[in-house]
Amino acid sequence: MSENYLGNYANNGYVDVVDTSAFAKLMRNVYVWMTLALAVTGLTAAYIANHPGWMQTIFETGLMWVLMIAELVLVVVLSARIHKMSFTTAGIMFVAYSILNGATLSFIFLAYTMSSIATTFFITAGMFGGMALVGNFIKKDLSGMGRFLLMALIGLIIASVVNIFLKSSGLDWVVSILGVLVFAGLTAYDTQKIKFMLRQYGTEVNESTMKIALLGSLTLYLDFINLFLYLLRFFGNRD
Repeated sequence: MSENYLGNYANNGYVDVVDTSAFAKLMRNVYVWMTLALAVTGLTAAYIANHPGWMQTIFETGLMWVLMIAELVLVVVLSARIHKMSFTTAGIMFVAYSILNGATLSFIFLAYTMSSIATTFFITAGMFGGMALVGNFIKKDLSGMGRFLLMALIGLIIASVVNIFLKSSGLDWVVSILGVLVFAGLTAYDTQKIKFMLRQYGTEVNESTMKIALLGSLTLYLDFINLFLYLLRFFGNRD
């Protein structure tokens, strides 16, 4: 699930500087790196799904749990220690996380048809793009909404865990709807947050600002993946 990796920005002395070429380049890199990470995840998932032996190893030997724990460790370490590591190391960890995530998401190619996956991807891209535009251009400070969404995210996680045992189709439907709303809202919030962070520190392109941009791309990557997975519950065809 997505987390508030970049911290709060809400009018805490942050100065919204005039646009510079450095700021524009850093913002562009956020989306380029996010797109490349999504491509790595998608290609990895498709490749593993086309190799039954790999799928059997992952899903029948307990390797899935190892991969999920490795993902969690990677994203926590990257988020907490990115400023203490080199940009190259941080980039390699982001790529490694994208590959691991692709391996764990390979099941969707078995659970849903390729056409419904593609359709859901384009729907996700459209919704994500729209909410990113809202976060980029809206003048209203979204930090209050962000705090509410993060609390809703915690509730969403708890409800999802509870429903593993209840197996309630009604609760699953509610969780799916809330999941779409939460991650759509987080996309707008995180976009504004990243914009404010880079406007404060992005007066020049250096290793420090590149790492801020990389962390921003990780945040938006997680928003996109989670939004896609919740939308897939509605648009995924299992036939």
